[in-house]
Amino acid sequence: MGSFSIWHWMIVLLVILLLFGSGKVSNLMGDFAKGIKSFKKNMAEDTDASMEAAADRPAGSIAAPNAPAPSATAASTPTTTAVHRG
Repeated sequence: MGSFSIWHWMIVLLVILLLFGSGKVSNLMGDFAKGIKSFKKNMAEDTDASMEAAADRPAGSIAAPNAPAPSATAASTPTTTAVHRG
């Protein structure tokens, strides 16, 4: 009672083919195979362009868009303000 017979799987396959049609099922399986091939190809590549770009600059050196990067001397010097009493 715990396992399904071959007849059960044949009926399930027949219902799936009737609902979706053989063209959609074959297209779906072809797309699935292309995805697996693409995944394997990308995993086999030695270097990745996104990893190379991240390796060029050290962590924490990201500047805001359209703003110059802060210099090391400006960040280390304290700022003072003068108070006028009058």
